Amino acid sequence: MRTEFEFIRNIKEQYGLNRVGDDCAVLPKDSKTDLVITADLLVEDVDFRLRWTKAEFLGHKALAVSLSDVAAMGATPKWAMLSIGVPKSVWKGKFIDNFYGGWFMLAKQYGVELIGGDVSESTDKLVIDSIVVGEVAKGQAVLRSGAKPGDSIFVTGTLGGAAGGLELLESGLRTASAGKEKSRLIERQLRPNARVEMGMYLSKRNRANAIIDISDGLAADLHHLCEASRVGAEIEIDRIPIDENLDGTDRAAKLKFALGGGEDFELLFTSDRKTFSGSKLPPITRVGVVTENVGTLEVIDGERRSILPAFGYRHF
Repeated sequence: MRTEFEFIRNIKEQYGLNRVGDDCAVLPKDSKTDLVITADLLVEDVDFRLRWTKAEFLGHKALAVSLSDVAAMGATPKWAMLSIGVPKSVWKGKFIDNFYGGWFMLAKQYGVELIGGDVSESTDKLVIDSIVVGEVAKGQAVLRSGAKPGDSIFVTGTLGGAAGGLELLESGLRTASAGKEKSRLIERQLRPNARVEMGMYLSKRNRANAIIDISDGLAADLHHLCEASRVGAEIEIDRIPIDENLDGTDRAAKLKFALGGGEDFELLFTSDRKTFSGSKLPPITRVGVVTENVGTLEVIDGERRSILPAFGYRHF
C-alpha cells in the first residue's frame, strides 16, 4: 500500500505543485514580507481519543501542531482559521466550548488572531481542521531543502516523551493515577508545545540552513529533510537527547520512542555552526552531520554503523 508521502509526491509531480513540500507553503505578501500557510487535520480515533484527553488540551493541541509548522519555517504566527465537524453527542455538552477555551489560551500566548473557519455536524467522529498563517522577512523562510554537506544536525529539547505518553495512555493509565514522571509524559502527548520563538531565532542571520519539525519521529523527519536537500546524514545514537521522564524505560524502548515515536514537535535543523548557546534558548543538541551520500542515513552506535530506516508514524 502506498504511504501518504508517496501519494503527495505523486500529486506534486502529476500536477506540477512546486509550492508543496515544506512544513508550510511560502507566498509573497509585499516587498518586505512573505506569508507562510499551513493546514493540519485532526480526526477522532486517528489523531486523538476523546476518552483520553480534556477538551482544553485538545483545543491547545489543535493549534500547537500548526504553530509547530510555522516555527519550522522560522516565521511568526499571525492568523488562524479553525473548522470543526462535531457529532451531536459532543455538541450537546460543554466540550466544544472548553475546546475553544484551550485554543484561545494558546492563541493569546502567541498573538494569533482567529479570522474565520466553519462549524458543521459530523455523523460520528469529531474532526478538526486547523489553518495558521504567519509572516517572515522576504526570502528568509527556512526550507527543508537548504541542508549542505558538512552542516551540523541539531535538535531542540528532548525526544521520545510524547510517544512514551501515548503508550501509557494505550495501556489504560491516566494522569490522575500516574506518578509525576508518567504524568509529564502523558501531558506531553496530550498538550504539546511548539518551538515558535526558536524558529524565529533560527530564521535570522542565516542561523539555520534547513528546518523541519519533529512530528513523525526523528528518523522519518530526517529522511524528509535529506530527501528535500538531496543529501545524506550520520547520527550518533548516544547524542540523541532522550526525555528524562523515560528514565525507567530500557534503552531499546527509549530509542524506539525517540527515533520513531513522533509528536514531540521539537525542531530538527542543520547549520554551519557547531554549537548554540544562550540563556533564552531551549536545550539544543548536536546529534550528527550532513553528508554527501544522497539518500543514505547512517546511525553510529559506538564503533558500529547501520542504516537508519525511515520509520515513524504513517497514516497508511
